[in-house]
Amino acid sequence: MYGADDSEQVVASLARQLDGLTFRDATTDQVTKLIIDSVVGWGRAAGWRVYRRAASVVPLPPPLSGQYSVLDVACARPAGPPVVVEVDHTDRRRTVEKLLAEAAAGRVAIWVRWGTGRFVAPPPPVLLVTCPVTRLPGPAGQGRRYSRLPADDRPPPAHSATGIGSVDPVALPIPLDDDHPR
Repeated sequence: MYGADDSEQVVASLARQLDGLTFRDATTDQVTKLIIDSVVGWGRAAGWRVYRRAASVVPLPPPLSGQYSVLDVACARPAGPPVVVEVDHTDRRRTVEKLLAEAAAGRVAIWVRWGTGRFVAPPPPVLLVTCPVTRLPGPAGQGRRYSRLPADDRPPPAHSATGIGSVDPVALPIPLDDDHPR
């Protein structure tokens, strides 16, 4: 299914997988978990060995020297280089550095960004998959909530609360003059 330099096919396949992901009123942690679970399902459906929280090639800074950073998902493939995926809702410099190091080590490095804002593309060869969501305030003291609904199930946009002013009522039927006969 995939070949030597199949990174564009891989990222397109993952994007299609995430396009079908829907949820309603989820917290930040819940959205991240749902996306990671979807990435894991995608890798397994492709027949790959899939690892959550896999060791990265990037060592942690002191005082944790000797330990390595972790990746959200890593996929070992029988043909082609491994695929590594990081999932974030913020623009983290450390994530970009980690994925650049993974790509330099010969892996297909994919950054899944989710959120409501503009997504800035990472430097090549890191690949970007976006997962736009809508954000609403959650219950008092419980943070924001996020939703991603199917295209045909999205609510209509909110109407303006601004009044349109006063309007004089018109009696019906509207009388027509000689220039506009019935």
